[in-house]
Amino acid sequence: MAERESENHGQLTLEQNSKPLDANSYATKKTIAQGMLDIALLTANASQLKYVLQIGHQHEFYTLMLWLISVSIVLQACQGVLYVMLGSVFNINKTKDQGGANLWNNVVFAMGIITTIVNIIISAFDMRETEKMGSNITMILSGNSQ
Repeated sequence: MAERESENHGQLTLEQNSKPLDANSYATKKTIAQGMLDIALLTANASQLKYVLQIGHQHEFYTLMLWLISVSIVLQACQGVLYVMLGSVFNINKTKDQGGANLWNNVVFAMGIITTIVNIIISAFDMRETEKMGSNITMILSGNSQ
C-alpha cells in the first residue's frame, strides 16, 4: 500500500486511490492455503504409513511409527470433521452461537498443535534417510564406492 507523510504533524496516511484491505478475500485465501497444507500433511503421513508397512518389523521403531502415524491421521480426520461442523452448525453473527464456536475453535487449534508435535516426533524416528546414509557409509568403508 502506498503511504505518504501528511503535512500535519508528520503522520502517515494512506493515499486516496489505494484499495482498502478486503478481509473476506484475505480469509478465503488463508483458508485455501491452510487446506492445501493439511492435504500435503495427510499425503505425507499416508506415504510414511505405506513405507513403514512395507518395511514391517525390520524398521527399528515399527510399532511406535505405526502408532504415531495412525494418531496423526486420526487427528487430521477429526480436525476436518470439526472444521465442517464449525462452518455449518455455528453462525458467529448470532450471539448464542459465539461461545460454542469459540470453544470448538479452541479444540481444533489444540488438535492442530498436537498433530504438529506428533509429526515432529515421526520425523525424528523416520529411518529412510538414515538407512541410505548407512548403506553409503558401508560402501565407502568397504572400498566399493563408485
